[in-house]
Amino acid sequence: MKPIPRGAKGSFNLLVQPEHLANRFKDATLPPVLATPVMIMAMENAALNAVRPYLDPGESAVGTAVNVRHLAATPAGRLVTAEAEATKIEGRQIEFAVRASDGAKEIGAGSHSRVVIDIAKFARRLG
Repeated sequence: MKPIPRGAKGSFNLLVQPEHLANRFKDATLPPVLATPVMIMAMENAALNAVRPYLDPGESAVGTAVNVRHLAATPAGRLVTAEAEATKIEGRQIEFAVRASDGAKEIGAGSHSRVVIDIAKFARRLG
């Protein structure tokens, strides 16, 4: 792993499809809006994209903590943009400020933590 600078940024775009909606993903009685776990997934992908250029071959970064608020509903067909900025780096542990918007408004915000792993070592521990 190369040194990750504080302020490293990443983003991830998601076009909201029917399979991303709360009424399909979680509970059929909910309105057809973006499910919170899907918004979090977009934020996690933005954080991974922020550090990807600093990872060595055979490394990745896995999520260890999420603390976000889902602020507004987003219907199918909208483009959600998630953004992450590294705010604290301690060895392999990275903390991020994360946010998501759907063009017109902010739909989510919070913090997220990831840790850099050696993929092969991680996989061996699973067996």
